[in-house]
Amino acid sequence: MSQTLLRDLAARVDGEVRFDAGSRADYAHDASNYRQVPIGVVVPRNVDAAVEAVAVCREHGVPVFSRGGGTSLAGQCCNTGVVIDWSKYCRRLVSADPERQRALVEPGACLDDLNAELSKFKLMVGPKPSTHDTCTIGGMIGNNSCGASAQAYGKMADSVIRMEVLTYDGTRMWVGPTSKEEYDRILAEGGRRAEIYRAAYDLVQENLALIRTRYPDIPRRISGYNLDALLPEKGFNFARALVGSESTLVTVLQAEISLVPVPAYQSLVVLGYDDIAAAGDAVPTVARHEPLALEGIDDTLIDLARVEHVAKQGVLSELPEGSGWLMVRFGGDTREEADERADRLLSDIHRSEHGPGVSFLDDPGEEERLWKVREAGLGATAYPPGGPDTHEGWEDAAVPPDRLGDYLRDFRGLLEEFDYGSASLYGHFGQGCVHTRIAFDLDDPGGAEKYRRFVERAARLVASYGGSLSGEHGDGQSRGELLPIMFGDEVVQLFGRYKKIFDPDDRMNPGKVASPREAETAVGTPGVFRLDENLDHLGYHPAEPRTYFHYPEDHGRFTHAAARCVGIGKCRSSSGGVMCPSYRVTREEKHATRGRARLLMEMMRGTPGGGEDAVITDGWRSKDVHEALDLCLACKGCRGDCPVNVDMATYKAEFLAHHYHWRPRPLSHYSMGWLPLWARLAAAAPGAVNALTHAPGLDRVVKRAGGVDQRRELPRFASERLTDWFKRRGGPQVDGPSIVLWPDSFTNNFHPAIGRAAVRVLETAGFRVEMPPVPLCCGLTWISTGQLATAGRVLRRTVDALAPRLRAGVPVIALEPSCGAVFRSDAPELLAGDPDVERLSKQTHSLAEFLLDRAPQAITAPPPGTGRTAIAQTHCHQHAIWGFEADTEVLRRVGVQAEVLDEGCCGLAGNFGFERGHYEVSVGAAELGLWPAVRDADPGTTVLADGFSCRTQIEAGTRAKPKHLAELLAELLCPEEAGERTPAAKAPTEVS
Repeated sequence: MSQTLLRDLAARVDGEVRFDAGSRADYAHDASNYRQVPIGVVVPRNVDAAVEAVAVCREHGVPVFSRGGGTSLAGQCCNTGVVIDWSKYCRRLVSADPERQRALVEPGACLDDLNAELSKFKLMVGPKPSTHDTCTIGGMIGNNSCGASAQAYGKMADSVIRMEVLTYDGTRMWVGPTSKEEYDRILAEGGRRAEIYRAAYDLVQENLALIRTRYPDIPRRISGYNLDALLPEKGFNFARALVGSESTLVTVLQAEISLVPVPAYQSLVVLGYDDIAAAGDAVPTVARHEPLALEGIDDTLIDLARVEHVAKQGVLSELPEGSGWLMVRFGGDTREEADERADRLLSDIHRSEHGPGVSFLDDPGEEERLWKVREAGLGATAYPPGGPDTHEGWEDAAVPPDRLGDYLRDFRGLLEEFDYGSASLYGHFGQGCVHTRIAFDLDDPGGAEKYRRFVERAARLVASYGGSLSGEHGDGQSRGELLPIMFGDEVVQLFGRYKKIFDPDDRMNPGKVASPREAETAVGTPGVFRLDENLDHLGYHPAEPRTYFHYPEDHGRFTHAAARCVGIGKCRSSSGGVMCPSYRVTREEKHATRGRARLLMEMMRGTPGGGEDAVITDGWRSKDVHEALDLCLACKGCRGDCPVNVDMATYKAEFLAHHYHWRPRPLSHYSMGWLPLWARLAAAAPGAVNALTHAPGLDRVVKRAGGVDQRRELPRFASERLTDWFKRRGGPQVDGPSIVLWPDSFTNNFHPAIGRAAVRVLETAGFRVEMPPVPLCCGLTWISTGQLATAGRVLRRTVDALAPRLRAGVPVIALEPSCGAVFRSDAPELLAGDPDVERLSKQTHSLAEFLLDRAPQAITAPPPGTGRTAIAQTHCHQHAIWGFEADTEVLRRVGVQAEVLDEGCCGLAGNFGFERGHYEVSVGAAELGLWPAVRDADPGTTVLADGFSCRTQIEAGTRAKPKHLAELLAELLCPEEAGERTPAAKAPTEVS
């Protein structure tokens, strides 16, 4: 049947129809504990195409469900059916009405992208979940999303004005508030729409008392269907009655939503309490001051943020004394108005004899950085160092805010009773919503049974407080089975009847939230998935393969690394940070870090012991995994940006090593993978090599032989290598503390002027500059192409040669960020347990780091660069491994006003952008931000880029000739010695 369904979908749907193993594996997961393999995936190019896809599925009797950002934590968007992914094409802001403060939006629109479009009107969508950079409007409607801003603006249901929806049987209609006159008109028209309205109306009218009394009257009631929106006093609002139904009733095609003004100014007050429960006690007093947001965090989360470096240095020092904190945000039309609201709160709480500690932040940058600590809660708590992995499953219950403190005490007691006491407690305290991740053992049946007992107890505890099982993340599979505990059997029977009105045959996301079957409604309701079914990790015990890398953060297990992703989806962000450049260009799930991680886990699932229902069964030889990893730039952006530090560059290298074991490799692996060797040979006659590789006609032959895209210009070898120049000048010239300047292959062979500039700067600072006495290499090009056995040998030779200096404590200065990252990160993971490798990792510095730490006096003279402006492109490996803060501080000290670009990866990424088949993604990544930023820079602006790839890509797409920090410092700190770059790279370095 699947082949017939595939044929009909492909023939009739304007979109991408995928039934391949890789796509099914990718969409078998969301951000929950669950895994269900879909029948296939449809990516419609427009709304009408999605309507046609549902029609085809109806003809075949196949279930359907929608997916936006895929970040659901309760299992809402994984199921056995056809999944419609709206996020690639159906993401338009159809229209905006600034005067009436509303917008018409397609379901795939990303919240941050939409708000960026609305910013010209100084308007925004009210709810803002922590996944705001990836979640979609359709997903927010399906889940009735909230976020911290719901304190001021309410849930998504409060923002929805009307929606166009589609039922499984093909009824397409607009729904919203329904007056008596409109209701009568709908009934008079007859047809399926009238039937739906009449049935829903009768259902509510027959059960008014039940609906009015059994729904908790709290701000964060997300669980269950919104039957209360159909009450007469609420305007029989059909749109709001469908919000939060998690694709189990209708398919949302478009939505008209209300907008709110963007607060012109915000202020942040942080209040410190003895513990998190005491912070909960204070919520009613604080909430009376009507803040924009009122969040709670505990000391466990803060400790994890410190250990895992979630926060920038110094940010956490802004917290007042305490072990539990409230973060209170106020807004205003002026800075004074926002601060006055904060002052009124402080006056109020200081009347108490035992008032909290207080921090009042007035720096917007510091406020935002501290706020991000709270937003990063899920990632920070997923893999606590030294502790067991944690999971969702009971992560967002809500209670009345005025009872929050007592609930937190009781809930903490329940955690301790079940030996889950290390869980962090944080969340949207102003509305009584508590987030946590708990160390459930979901790998074996005994742990799953304990998980079930705990959540049943926790559900009864929440119900005893008049709370909601879900205060934000929805029911899905995690809580659908537990709804009778919260609502009682009678209301849950109403949910089943309501589901039957829209979806009598249970074809819309079946088994989630409610079932149309009229049956018993105790825990274990037939037709609804049990909360311990379909658990992703249950039975996932694949045999551990022998690997090249050692995966120290994953207990030395590649199988754990392959399963590390928790599905947050930050890699699907369209702006900010580095990851994931190939996703930003393609908008394809399989080309996001998350998609690749899911495929690797599915690959391991297909090995002995990996579990049942494997989709990918060809292991390291998998074409699906290879296809997804082929467009991974190995930029390491995910290593730094991913909330749980998935390191796809390392996983890709590991995969390629096994995939090509005893098999021919792509030509580029032999050309660019062995670049250090070819560069050494070219050094004998660089002019002749340059002439050969750039001669018309011959250059095409050379590129074809090397697997290089014809549209790329090959880099030119310098006329004299850095190491040859260093020997010719007689080696070290200053008798001071020794340092080793690492002559990486790129600086040494292509841009030696950078190395000469670094020598001048370091010698001016009083250091004895040395270079290795023999040709050495860090092994980067072999690592990036997955030639790990060779990389290991190359690295071993390097470490052995440097060992005497390393043991003497001599620092190593790396000018090329990617090579420095190898020493700091890859080397200890490839050659684990070697003390010299550990020394190399700890003793490797960037130029900026070293100068700040060892020679601050050399960069604190009256700044000669005052008035000079620059824009700086951070190399991705530097971003991921050691950051750019030291460079920023050095530039400040020498008087350069530098803007550090936040435009993502340059797109070249070493060999990636040169390889055949990668050109479109490579230049597409550059056009997303870097190239436009450089082109738009003011004349005379210096363009800084320490990475060889970054400089090459900038020169390929703009008129600028970027500089390395070493070159700029040489000009500013020792201008009398400043020289030109090599003939191969002569050009003005500023934007013209």
